[in-house]
Amino acid sequence: MDLPYRLESAIKKLYTAYHNNELIPECCKQCAVGNILDKSDSWKHLSDDHGSLKLNYIGKVHQNLGRTFNGYSPLELLQIETVFLSACGYQLPLHYRNDKPKNTNNKEVLFDGLMAVIKYLCDLDGVSNVLNNTTYLELENNNPKYKLEHGF
Repeated sequence: MDLPYRLESAIKKLYTAYHNNELIPECCKQCAVGNILDKSDSWKHLSDDHGSLKLNYIGKVHQNLGRTFNGYSPLELLQIETVFLSACGYQLPLHYRNDKPKNTNNKEVLFDGLMAVIKYLCDLDGVSNVLNNTTYLELENNNPKYKLEHGF
């Protein structure tokens, strides 16, 4: 099955970040969207709050001009981040007073976020979930136990 380029690229980046302990929910460069955008935090200027679905003026301009970032529109990027943070157990938008997981670096917490994002990305592109088999995320000696199909 051939995957759309943006989907394949995003999954590869998220998979790599998860296994390299570089998937960090509260960091704009290492969260789900930060990793998809090559560890850039430029996407944070699309909204006033991390974890919000509301575009600010800059976000609306980019959205209305049809701009995409690694294939994703500003609204799609905000939705991806919202899916990730929600699945990790964060109350949104992120704020120091809002609830969050006790251990934000817990692999199980990050796994839940990763799986939710991958499912959402597949839904966006009309593809059945390519990682519905969680064995691909198993570790052996802190390294991925299995190689992904599609060359990830």
